[in-house]
Amino acid sequence: MGTMQTTFPRVRRVSRDEYYQMADLGMFRDQRVELIAGKIIRMPAQRDPHAISVSITHDALKAVFGAGYWVRSQLPLSLLKRSEPEPDASVVLGQARDYLGKGHPTNALLVVEVSDTTLSFDRRYKAGLYARAGIADYWIVNVEDRQLEVLRNPVADPSKRFGYGYADVSILRDGQTVSPLSMPTAVIRVADLLP
Repeated sequence: MGTMQTTFPRVRRVSRDEYYQMADLGMFRDQRVELIAGKIIRMPAQRDPHAISVSITHDALKAVFGAGYWVRSQLPLSLLKRSEPEPDASVVLGQARDYLGKGHPTNALLVVEVSDTTLSFDRRYKAGLYARAGIADYWIVNVEDRQLEVLRNPVADPSKRFGYGYADVSILRDGQTVSPLSMPTAVIRVADLLP
């Protein structure tokens, strides 16, 4: 008798075009999803603290970034080959109309994720993705612990997701302040990002 060969199921990764075709067909209706490394990730529903923090974080960033910057809330970034995350906030150069017909921005000066139920995912998975994409300034608004986690200096690190991580990680409490790398003279109170 011959020996049976063991076969393992394989994950089929989707392209950005396939992802948008699926969306056009209504496959994600009433769902929050993101394309990360070719996988369609279903995001949890937003609780009140998350929604409030997203809104006030957007307001705080809008107050310090003026003309010449687009402060975006839960809008896609086209990062790497098969990733289209929708960070809770991001800041890109230019204005919204600058991107009309050109696709989503492919980089950001600052990316912020608000985390109440997805902290581990944001710390490990999203941090690796953003670091690999060269995002120099990544913040996690940690709602549960009432702190801001500031990740900077993306570096190659084979032990991390996507082979990249951040060399510098700071934890700031609600009585402290932070300045975006791209706007070093601006001061944002951590408390202004927390619900």
